Amino acid sequence: MDFALSSDQEMIRDTAEAFLAEASSSAAVRAAMQTETGFDDALWARIGQELGWCATVIPEVYDGLGLGSVELVLLMEQMGRRLLCAPFFSTVGLAAQVLLEVADDAAKLRYLPHIAAGELTATVALASSGIDWQAQNIDATVSIDTDGFVISGNYAHVPDGATAQLLIVPAHDSNGGVGLYAFPAELSGITRTPYRNVDTTRRIAAIQLDQVRLPKDALIATPQQVTHAMPRAVALAMLVLAAEQLGGAQQCLDLTLAYTAERVQFGRTIASFQAIKHRCAEMMVRIEATRSAIYGAATVAANPALAADFLLEAAGAKALASDTFFHCAGEAIQLHGGVGFTWEYDPQLYFKRAQAGTHWLGSADTLRERIATALLGPA
Repeated sequence: MDFALSSDQEMIRDTAEAFLAEASSSAAVRAAMQTETGFDDALWARIGQELGWCATVIPEVYDGLGLGSVELVLLMEQMGRRLLCAPFFSTVGLAAQVLLEVADDAAKLRYLPHIAAGELTATVALASSGIDWQAQNIDATVSIDTDGFVISGNYAHVPDGATAQLLIVPAHDSNGGVGLYAFPAELSGITRTPYRNVDTTRRIAAIQLDQVRLPKDALIATPQQVTHAMPRAVALAMLVLAAEQLGGAQQCLDLTLAYTAERVQFGRTIASFQAIKHRCAEMMVRIEATRSAIYGAATVAANPALAADFLLEAAGAKALASDTFFHCAGEAIQLHGGVGFTWEYDPQLYFKRAQAGTHWLGSADTLRERIATALLGPA
């Protein structure tokens, strides 16, 4: 595949890189980690309302910019480089993708313009346990009520689940089918419990629904729509997360190169040692291979004729990105020496993000098994 960024895409990347280098510096990330919500409201407002990033992939008919997956991947790579603390992945990378791919037209019209304007944060609960789409692992049930629905159930590991204003959740109906329901997070009967997770740059929470009453328009996708469209929506979210991991891996290399160029041993910088060069070169090779896989998958995502191929491309990109980020984060700590895992240095923050993200939307081993089964058939 012959792929090159257009001038507009290069401008998006460079603008994001410059903005986040200042707005999401190490000091800013550490300050956001100490807040109750886990992000800076003022920075989130600038991202959504001033820069318009929340509108990137939302079509113009819903007041969005109507751009594609490549542009969103460009933004997410830079966000991953700077460990941006913001509900962007949950709102745009996950919830907006589900609304666009799975929800009915009324739901799109109701919610997407507010997401595009940066006025609404949202998230999607994927299963009762774990952080991957598992229709068979959903214990929530919904019943028809006089004025709408009544829903009860539990969801674990929901990104930004404690702060999102809009919740999108799957639940079994009386026929056993899984539909999608969207509703405000402040309804009575909803309990949201934040986790004390290792990666405090991204907050997750458990959500419990106890006889929550929903209006009729809370049903945004029937079981038939969910079965048909949810795999692509999750694959798009997988691609976005892979781009974030790519950015994190790149920053691990950049931090390592800067540190080894300054650290002196035996009268010379350790960057001049052959063993250090080899390990940095290995990081770079892995990163470039991952970048090719991700941007190739983003290009495939835009071609309807390659819809089936995209599911495998996204899974492959995410598996590779998870491995690359984890490897580069570990190498960054090792090559920083004894200070690599201390609080004052940043590699430990990237290592924690890499460790947590490896399991999101399918571990690397799970995704490789999924690809092998699709290509070769069941074992």
